[in-house]
Order: sequence, then structure tokens, then C-alpha cells
Amino acid sequence: MTEVVEKELRKFGVTMSKPVLAAICIVFGILVIFVQWLLPLIVGIFLIIQGVLLLTEYMEIQRQQPRGTSSQ
Repeated sequence: MTEVVEKELRKFGVTMSKPVLAAICIVFGILVIFVQWLLPLIVGIFLIIQGVLLLTEYMEIQRQQPRGTSSQ
């Protein structure tokens, strides 16, 4: 199932691997330590990125499920 979701998300160009996300977290963390006034901007950007990725994954999973079923 994971492979199918990742393959479909690649079509949108929205997929991001865990190592890439980890690297982004490290860079954002270092920036927050050394440039504290950037904190609100960094947190905002990070949350937007995560939100788009999660929403895209959710919509793709919903699209792949048969019409009569729901994961909730």
C-alpha cells in the first residue's frame, strides 16, 4: 500500500522522503538556535509543508479506497 501511495504522489511531485524531512528539521533547528527572530517564519513554513504533504497523502488514500468504505 505504501508503495502505491508513494508512486501516485510522485506524479504530483509532492512526495518527500523521511531523510529529506529529517534534513529540513535539522536545518530549521539550527536556524532557530542561531537566528531566533526567524522562529515564527520557520515554524510557519514547516507546518505548511507538513500540512500539504499530509493532506495530499490523505486524499490519495481516499481516492484509492472503494466507494463504499471509509477509514474513519
